[in-house]
Amino acid sequence: MAEPALETLAAGGKRVRPLLVFCAGAGSDANEEHLVSAATAVELVHMATLVHDDLIDGATMRRGLPTIVDSRGAEAAIQTGDFLFACAFAELTRTGSPPAVRALAQAALALSQGEMDQQRAAFDLSLGEDAYIERCRRKTAALFAVACRLGAVVTGASPEATERLTAFGENVGLAFQIFDDILDLAGAPATTGKRRGADLRDGTVTLPVILALGIEPRLAREVEAARAGSDLEALCDRLAQHRGLELARTRALEFVAAARDSLDGDIGGADGVAMLAVADAVVDRYQ
Repeated sequence: MAEPALETLAAGGKRVRPLLVFCAGAGSDANEEHLVSAATAVELVHMATLVHDDLIDGATMRRGLPTIVDSRGAEAAIQTGDFLFACAFAELTRTGSPPAVRALAQAALALSQGEMDQQRAAFDLSLGEDAYIERCRRKTAALFAVACRLGAVVTGASPEATERLTAFGENVGLAFQIFDDILDLAGAPATTGKRRGADLRDGTVTLPVILALGIEPRLAREVEAARAGSDLEALCDRLAQHRGLELARTRALEFVAAARDSLDGDIGGADGVAMLAVADAVVDRYQ
C-alpha cells in the first residue's frame, strides 16, 4: 500500500490544510514536532478522501495524473484510502493529545456524512442553497476547520483563540469549495488538472448551478440533456457566463470576509498575517 500512497502524495497539491496547522500553531517553537504530526495527519486524511472520492466518482485523472482506481483498480483504491486513514491517526497519536485525536475523528465523521449527503442529492436539481452549504460544511470545510483547531490545540491556545481559528478554517473551507465548483465550470483543464463539467456528469449539484436555475429554471432541461449526451462543453460555457456563477462567486467572497473577521480578536500566537494570505490565495486561485 505504500507505493500507491506515495504516488498520491507525489502527485502534488496545494498543501493548504497542513499549512493552516502550522499557521494556527505558529506561536510555540517548543511544540514543533507535535505540529508536524498534526499537519501530516491532516494531509493524510485529505489524501485518503481523494483516493476514495475518485473511486466513488469513477475519476480517471487527478492533478493531471491517472488516479489510483484507474491505474490499479477499485480494490487497490479502497485499500490505499484505508491505509492512509490509518496512518493519519497513528501519526496524530504521537502528539499525546486526546482532544486532538477526538477533533480529527469528528472531522473524519463529518467528511463521510458530507459524502453521503452528496450521494443522496445526486441529480437532484431541486437542491437548495442551504442544503448545499451544509454539505460543503461537512465534506470540505470540516477538514479546513480541524486543521486550524489542531494547530491551536497542540500548542496550548486558549479556548477563545481555538474557536476563532476553527471558525477561520471553516469559512475558508466553504469559500474554497464554492470556488472549486466554479472552476469545474469555468476553469481551464490545463490549470485544474481535470476535465470541465465533472460535477455535471456525476450529478453533483453545485452552487453556480443552483443559483443559475433559480434565475432561469428552464436551464434544467439543458442540464438533463448534457447528462444524456449533449454537448457538455457548450453547457459549461453557458453556465460560466451566467449570472448564477457571479452570484456564487459573491457568496464565496462573503465566506472569505467572514474568515478574515474571525481573526479580529484573541488568536493566541497564530500567524494572523499568514492566515490572511491563505484566505486571499483562495480567491486568487479562482482569478
